Amino acid sequence: MIYFLRGKITTIDGDTIVVDVRDVGYQVLVSHVDDYSLNQEVFLYTYTVVREDDQYLVGFSSLEEKKVFLSLIKVKGLGPKTVINALSATTVEGIKNAIAANNIAYLKKLPGIGVKAAGQIILDLKGELTGIKGDPSVYEEVYDALKVLGFKGAAIDRVLATINEKNASAEDVLKIALKKLRK
Repeated sequence: MIYFLRGKITTIDGDTIVVDVRDVGYQVLVSHVDDYSLNQEVFLYTYTVVREDDQYLVGFSSLEEKKVFLSLIKVKGLGPKTVINALSATTVEGIKNAIAANNIAYLKKLPGIGVKAAGQIILDLKGELTGIKGDPSVYEEVYDALKVLGFKGAAIDRVLATINEKNASAEDVLKIALKKLRK
């Protein structure tokens, strides 16, 4: 297994970069390709994905990002490419905050993550990534309450995806959501 790479970026193509390490080019899938530039010296932690019909390296700018990635790929139904695409749309802190706040709306707006996967992420990883145990019922309760009040599902999802309050009650989240929806 390759634990890390240190070298110079020679190519940026789509969501991958090529890192030249002593005249050997390693193609690496990364979450935020815009953070890199040609000829930049980089240090990346890596994870090697080996499948029957595919193998590739995934790169991370920090051990924390790698830890979150490794936790997420353990969740049923989430593969490495889905997880790296989700990480591309947010930050490690954003994901951890959403899990801590039981915020299904935030997680399901990430590419490749649906309602079922978002709920499973929270149930599986809440204690592991945040040190807090719990379930996603607060945001489900607020969603249902806002629906009863006549708000549209898409608007509710958009607003709930912006709220990541740790240890907030349904009442607290509902107040914040109502303020945002009335603007």
